Amino acid sequence: MSGYYLFSTAGCHLCEQAERLLEQSAIADAYQKKDIADTPEWLERYGIRIPVLYHLSSGQELSWPFDESTLQRFIAEHP
Repeated sequence: MSGYYLFSTAGCHLCEQAERLLEQSAIADAYQKKDIADTPEWLERYGIRIPVLYHLSSGQELSWPFDESTLQRFIAEHP
């Protein structure tokens, strides 16, 4: 299974919701949180879109809002 990034930032309640979904998913051990504030490019790209789940191998993104069903489909399509 490839890795994923969860682009988020501190104090983002939507990011916390997304992380709870990820923690209960098949990729609970396969993703890393990345704070968009750490990199100017991430801040510019994701500043108004977070949380975003990014699949490292394919470069595909799942933007918020997503629920458990949408997340599971994304994981199945991007293992």
